[in-house]
Amino acid sequence: MPQPSSLEFFWDPASPYTYLAATRIEKLAEESGISLRWRPFLLGGVFKATGNRAPAEVAAKGRYLFEDLQRWASLYSVPLRFPDSFPANSIQSLRAALVAEESDQGPAFARAIMAAHWGEGRDINDAAVLAETAESVGLEADTVAQRMQAQEIKDQLRANTDEAVARGAFGAPTFFVGDAMFWGNDRLPLLKAYLQES
Repeated sequence: MPQPSSLEFFWDPASPYTYLAATRIEKLAEESGISLRWRPFLLGGVFKATGNRAPAEVAAKGRYLFEDLQRWASLYSVPLRFPDSFPANSIQSLRAALVAEESDQGPAFARAIMAAHWGEGRDINDAAVLAETAESVGLEADTVAQRMQAQEIKDQLRANTDEAVARGAFGAPTFFVGDAMFWGNDRLPLLKAYLQES
């Protein structure tokens, strides 16, 4: 098996399991000796393209979801607070993440926006929250707010989403190592084993 060149992490801050995975994925990549590429994509667009639905939209899964998330947060020793704005509209934060990538702050912004949403329960569709998050990683809030409305940023988010779907994604988080796909926070041990065997 050829040595994989990178680990791609398709993420959307609206997904609580993506937040959980984000608290572990950098260490996993470092321990595996592989570079990590953060890829913002629109989970709602993935659901629409694949006919999938969020777990919270299924009554039995929704009831289980809250307890399951708290168990994972406890296991990982990370804060988890369900936002009042759940389910979130993440389009603006994803566009801002793409702007952050242009200044090599994509991963820092991704971590910060997910921590704001799931760690602090803040509304990631709120312009003030986006501005504060941008500034927390060294970006100029007004510049980000203007740039994220550019057509090429909108097109890039659509392209990332379409690419993920074309490669087999149906939810978040989704990880790719070449053609090998892993879905879900709970697949991190399988992803780690795969990388160790590669």
